[in-house]
Amino acid sequence: MLFSYIVVQFISSIIHVLCFISLIRAKVYGWPNTYVFTKAIAEMLVEQMKDIISAVILRPAIVTSTFNEPFPGWVEGLRTIDSLGVAYGKGKLTCFLGNINGVVDVIPADMVVNAILVAMVAHAYHPSDAIYHVGSSVRNPVRYANLQDYVVRYFTAKPWINRDGIPVKVGQLTVLANMASFRRYMFIHYLFWLKGLELANIAFCRYFQRTYQELNRKIEIVMRLVELYRPYLFFNGIFDDMNTEKLRVAATQGRVETDLFCFDPKVINWDDYFINTHIPGLVKYIFK
Repeated sequence: MLFSYIVVQFISSIIHVLCFISLIRAKVYGWPNTYVFTKAIAEMLVEQMKDIISAVILRPAIVTSTFNEPFPGWVEGLRTIDSLGVAYGKGKLTCFLGNINGVVDVIPADMVVNAILVAMVAHAYHPSDAIYHVGSSVRNPVRYANLQDYVVRYFTAKPWINRDGIPVKVGQLTVLANMASFRRYMFIHYLFWLKGLELANIAFCRYFQRTYQELNRKIEIVMRLVELYRPYLFFNGIFDDMNTEKLRVAATQGRVETDLFCFDPKVINWDDYFINTHIPGLVKYIFK
């Protein structure tokens, strides 16, 4: 038993070291984390092997729950912007950092799948250097301000019921415009009181332990999310999807069942999608 424990701890340490080294290497080459770095490496390999394999590069934006298939709102796993929505709905996120007027490039999962299928058929026997961006930032942009409005409206009207059967009340989400204002806000509203609570907890024999842990957990969640998304919070890029639009037009002219294989972001009403499909899907399949 002791030997197994030592082996597990040793392997865990090796993994942490490798992850740290990988992160450093990614940043050396200009990538904020290993996730985007390895995606770039994969594209480079495809580019080098394009003469001997039939392949096409397709880049989806932030993937959200399904628009139609297999049914609206289906989602599996917690990813990207959904982490913020879930944390807010559970009452663990009251402030964040970012450009509230920035465009967030999102696309439902089934539209990504449809675009992949159509691109595969189009290039099965006709290799191409075309790169397909599947997103919404050009044809039907949605902004962070919209996302903020959606989650506030939804969870104000339909609070999440926690494990104790108590509705979680949420307030307006405060979004700070830069790191300096974010750090100042965190200190005034949380870190200062956390330190005072820590001292009171010691003085009163851990009487405030639960309150201290809850506040500390909220702070840790906010800081972890900010650290994770900081490279993207002020990103102002708009991705050219002309190749994807040409693919859609070609599919229409080729009598492909475009209703069945729809990947046109212009058909999405974001207000309806987020309020009536995406957020309810998160609550149903992700919230625990």
